[in-house]
Amino acid sequence: MAFVIGLSGALAPGPVLTATIGETVKRGFWAGPLIVLGHALLEIVLLIALVAGLGEWLTRPLIQGILGVGGGLLLAFFGVRMMATARDSVFVALTSTPNKRDALRGPILAGILTSLANPFWILWWATVGLKLISLALKDGMLGLGVFYTGHILADLVWYSLVAAAIAAGRRILPQPVYLVLFLVCGLAMTALGAYFLGTSIGKIH
Repeated sequence: MAFVIGLSGALAPGPVLTATIGETVKRGFWAGPLIVLGHALLEIVLLIALVAGLGEWLTRPLIQGILGVGGGLLLAFFGVRMMATARDSVFVALTSTPNKRDALRGPILAGILTSLANPFWILWWATVGLKLISLALKDGMLGLGVFYTGHILADLVWYSLVAAAIAAGRRILPQPVYLVLFLVCGLAMTALGAYFLGTSIGKIH
C-alpha cells in the first residue's frame, strides 16, 4: 500500500521532479538517487515529528499559509536562478567532470530544499500520511518501518528511472536540447512557486 500510494505521489509533476531533471543534466544519473536520499532524510525527520504529534499543527490554515508563502518564494528563487544560469550550467555539465564532493552534496541538498519548499508535500503528510502512519502503527515500529521503506522505494524507483532516461539521452542529444530542457525546468519551478504563493497568501490572517 505504501509503495503504490507513494508512487502515485512521485509520478505527479512537482519541484522534486524538476530538480531531478536539472541535476541529472548537470551531474549524471546518480543525481536522481541522491535527490531521493535528501528527500528521504527529510521525510524520516517529519515522520518522527508527526508520530510525536506535529500533525495537528500542520493542518491549521495559518501554518499552511506561512509554509506555502515561504515555499513559494524559495521555489521561485530556485527557478529564476536556474534559468539565469542555464547556458553556463549546461555547458559546464556537458564538457567537464564535476567535483565528486560537489556532485554528492548538491543533489542531496536539492532533495531536501525542494521537498521542504513544497507546501503540498507537507499537507500530504499531515492528511494522507497521518492516516497511513496510524495504520502502520497497528503493527508497532515494525509496521512503521515497513511503511517508510515502501514509501521511499516508490520515490527511488521513479526518480531513478527519470534520471536514467535523462542521463542516457545526454550522450546522444545535442547541447541546445539540454539547454531548452534546463530552461523549461527553471520555468516550471518558477511557475510552481508562483502558484504556491497565490494559493497560500489568503490563508494568512
